[in-house]
Amino acid sequence: MKLLAGNSNRTLADAIAQSLDMPLTRAQVKRFPDNEAWVTIDENVRGEDVFVLQSTSFPANDNLMELLVCVDALKRASARRITAVTPYFGYARQDRKTGGRTPISAKLVANLITRAGADRVLTMDLHSGQIQGFFDIPTDNLQAAPLMAADVKAHYRDCGDLLIVSPDVGGVVRALALASRLNAGLAIVDKRRQGPGVSEAANIVGDVAGRRLIIFDDIVDSATTLCGAAQSLAEAGAAEVSAYVTHGVLSQGAVERVGASALKELVVTDSIETEGRVRPDGKIRVVSCARLIGEAIRRIANEESVSKLFG
Repeated sequence: MKLLAGNSNRTLADAIAQSLDMPLTRAQVKRFPDNEAWVTIDENVRGEDVFVLQSTSFPANDNLMELLVCVDALKRASARRITAVTPYFGYARQDRKTGGRTPISAKLVANLITRAGADRVLTMDLHSGQIQGFFDIPTDNLQAAPLMAADVKAHYRDCGDLLIVSPDVGGVVRALALASRLNAGLAIVDKRRQGPGVSEAANIVGDVAGRRLIIFDDIVDSATTLCGAAQSLAEAGAAEVSAYVTHGVLSQGAVERVGASALKELVVTDSIETEGRVRPDGKIRVVSCARLIGEAIRRIANEESVSKLFG
């Protein structure tokens, strides 16, 4: 087995390699002067089971192209099996036609990864489960709920008054997975979306007065929706509001917006590189998903069950 890392999240790649007690494959993943991706693998990978570690986060197009070129290089170097490990799968929010003359970009990206030569995909908390069906190769979608539940238990001594909140109807299944692990109740923010990245919290389903609330979601981008939901919950009488979100995209002033919001804290994983963007003394805290992904890689390499990680 070998691990090859792109440039999207070297911190996470190093942590995964450390969890597996093995070095990253020697390679050069650089740029030509015109910003084209240039990849050279500096050790033999013939007949190897290779895992390419690369989130397709910002800059999404550059990181996606890096992933594709790395997979192509491995295929031409006669790797036995290539697994694209994308902790954060970009373009996942465009997973269906929402109107006339619109793309299904998640399917397009799935096709690109497959045609580049990947034999398998390992990702975490896809925006919607249906995206697994966009791939014609085996796809493992890890769940962050066990990781988040362990962190909640470590930071909340008494979970008796906790209430897990889904920020919209579409996230109920995800929020329920966390609530069931904590034996906590569930509330829903009825969110009416006005356009891409713009929404309005219209109604709260559930009694949140006097309760400690944890909003659980898969992606926080500009944080406008998240902070708006937190404000609505606080106005409804919540004792405190925190948020646990798997993928911290954190674009367009999101860090500052969270800092000025009603949120007590926002917890994200390191599926997307946060170094240099998140201050240690701010409201945003990072938990590592390296052990979870590392264990999944080990199980895939040894032909063991991955689903038992969530049992």
